[in-house]
Amino acid sequence: MSLADKVLAVNNDLPIRTDKPVHSGKVRSVYWLTEADSARLIKEKGYPVAADAPLAVMVISDRMSAFDCIWKGENGLRGVPGKGAALNAVANHWFKRFKEQGLADSHILDIPHPAVWIVQKARPVMIEAIARQYITGSMWRAYSKGEREFCGIQLPDGLQKDQKLPELLITPSTKGILKGIPGVPEADDVNITRQNILENYAAFNFQSAEDIDRYEQLLKEGFDVISAELEKLDQVFVDTKFEFGYVSDAEGREKLIYMDEVGTPDSSRIWDGPQYRNGEVVENSKEGFRQALLNHFPDPDILLNKDRMDERLALARDNELPESMLMAVSNTYVGIAEKIIGEKLVISDNPKAEIIDVLRDGYGLID
Repeated sequence: MSLADKVLAVNNDLPIRTDKPVHSGKVRSVYWLTEADSARLIKEKGYPVAADAPLAVMVISDRMSAFDCIWKGENGLRGVPGKGAALNAVANHWFKRFKEQGLADSHILDIPHPAVWIVQKARPVMIEAIARQYITGSMWRAYSKGEREFCGIQLPDGLQKDQKLPELLITPSTKGILKGIPGVPEADDVNITRQNILENYAAFNFQSAEDIDRYEQLLKEGFDVISAELEKLDQVFVDTKFEFGYVSDAEGREKLIYMDEVGTPDSSRIWDGPQYRNGEVVENSKEGFRQALLNHFPDPDILLNKDRMDERLALARDNELPESMLMAVSNTYVGIAEKIIGEKLVISDNPKAEIIDVLRDGYGLID
């Protein structure tokens, strides 16, 4: 079996019973279950949700996204072996920790297979909740050009690249294009201030102004839980993106939950502790792949300049990256996942066939 066969690159063509279009994102595909299947599974499996809650099957892929493009490799490699399983394993680990420590639930109800979640439909808060403990990446690029205010927060002069910030900063941005909010440009991924959210909380899908305090508390507490555990592994939790949403519990009460994924190498920067203390940044996250892409192409501005998006998409479409570049990502993701979960990661030889078997035999979702 070739390496390419182990990669789950296409995940929106599974024969899962659904009466709605399959929603396919950069990495995950979502299959909304029929009302009958949702109700049956809630009853059969005893999920702690309302009897009529809509459920979905979320299938992660091994696709590699960076700079808003999907990248492929030579020898038919259409993704990164083990990447999906690594991301899910890490997110599962942190969601479990959050629940154990009484922070908040997630949208995940069941994990039938390492690449699959059964989730409860959530109403997303339209914010990418970003927390930063170190100054690096886009924040450093802006700071080094003289910017001192980020998302309404004033930073002191004299900070050095990659240094720890005086406190954990929450620097939110928009999730999707939001229209008609005063002072917020109608574009995806725009930095916003706490004041923007307070003045227009309903437009961001918050139920109340108090829930802004709640999301910030959950963000900080979640960050601290991950940071403390990574510290024991001598890894530095640099920054991360959380997403939040609302679901109804079995009694019909709305509650704010963590959703999407948390603390993964895709949504966070994680640095190797010993190397950082030695004055060198070694990435155990997607940032390493971003840097490799910037070094690989002769004109890195194409990847950084949003005005050159057409050229960037063409670059991703027309180039096959060296297999070694994608395998380096595989080693990084699988390596950090195994550190975090404390055991060997099981990587399937034929993920698609396995997923179909599991969902047919254990869940009755395959016709």
